Amino acid sequence: MEETIRRSGGRRALPPSVLALATATFCVVTTEMLPVGLLTSLGHGLHTSAGTTGLTVTLPGLVAALAAPLLPVAVRRADRRTVLCVLLAVLAAANALSALAPAFGVLLLGRALVGVCIGGVWAVAAGLAVRLVPEESEGRATAVIFSGIAVASVLGVPAGTLMGGLAGWRWAFAVMALLALAVAALLAALLPPLPAEGAVRLGEVAGVVRIPAVRAVLLVVAFLITGHFAAYTYIRPALERVPGLGAGAVGALLLVYGVAGIAGNFLGGAAAARDPRRALLVISAVLAGSVLLSVPAGGSLPAAAALLVVWGLAYGGVSVSAQNWLMAAAPGRREAGSALFAGLFNAAIALGALLGGRAADRFQVEGALWLGGALALAAAAVALRLRGLRPRRVLKRRTGWLCCVLKRRTG
Repeated sequence: MEETIRRSGGRRALPPSVLALATATFCVVTTEMLPVGLLTSLGHGLHTSAGTTGLTVTLPGLVAALAAPLLPVAVRRADRRTVLCVLLAVLAAANALSALAPAFGVLLLGRALVGVCIGGVWAVAAGLAVRLVPEESEGRATAVIFSGIAVASVLGVPAGTLMGGLAGWRWAFAVMALLALAVAALLAALLPPLPAEGAVRLGEVAGVVRIPAVRAVLLVVAFLITGHFAAYTYIRPALERVPGLGAGAVGALLLVYGVAGIAGNFLGGAAAARDPRRALLVISAVLAGSVLLSVPAGGSLPAAAALLVVWGLAYGGVSVSAQNWLMAAAPGRREAGSALFAGLFNAAIALGALLGGRAADRFQVEGALWLGGALALAAAAVALRLRGLRPRRVLKRRTGWLCCVLKRRTG
């Protein structure tokens, strides 16, 4: 089936299998970020501080960082469709455990299982676009798969926030358990058989780091994602500083943030197809500015809302831009590269949430925003210094275009 898809030419609608993978990314990211919208109610219900409650975001990220490079090695030659279905079933069980948790420790156990699923899904799913569509559609398919991240911000986190306010935070986790089961069934029905292309070994994952362009994008991503989640984990307390802003308005603003993120996902994908380094440079600078300016804008609703939109627009393009760069930098090691990327990404999420929590506990929520903005500025500085590193696929496209022009003029 893969070969048939690959030989078919022309621009056409993406196959349902790509949309099924997008629902899987939506489900895992919604589950991962759900505590962001429930931070206040979780803290009240389980009698924990804001910084301690932030561990519900930190722990899944840490576990995912370990699971992402190890799971492809563990499953070795297992069919990737089967692996994804099993991971979504485990995600359902983890959400059910979180919904029923009688104490904070049990909730953390459920969140640790969530981390295993996050790392596994990202390591496997992120590089599958090339196996499901012809080469000319790879960019679009990758953007659609990663759009699950932005759609999770639009629908998942705000819906969880709303449900937490109306029925309690336990119901938000219970609904996610049911959704994960439904997505597992969808993957089983729509994905074609995806046998492993070769057993992934730890040495292969480590070997990807030796590629200079890979090290470049990983360094930018480390700073950028750590900074984003240092601030974003505490976005609800930050918005609650705005005078007269109730719980319903906070949910509405998070919805607007998510809509901007969807637009940023596809804009970032288009920009990364031309120059991924420049795309990440612009994203880092814009995100840093919007987060830092959110500190003095806390007293103004229009200013806070406008900056939140810009923040969402910038962050929406991070994952697809970085993934396109990575796949172009290591085209022959897609799953190993995706595993490494997912591991670092989730480690940065965990580190960001942890550092943001310490900053929030010591300097109030403004401390988390200052820290997040400073780290995003560091990402922009690194991207600016890496102007000489470009992935092979981009260079191939540009030199190929130049050869065509010269051939026409000399022919």
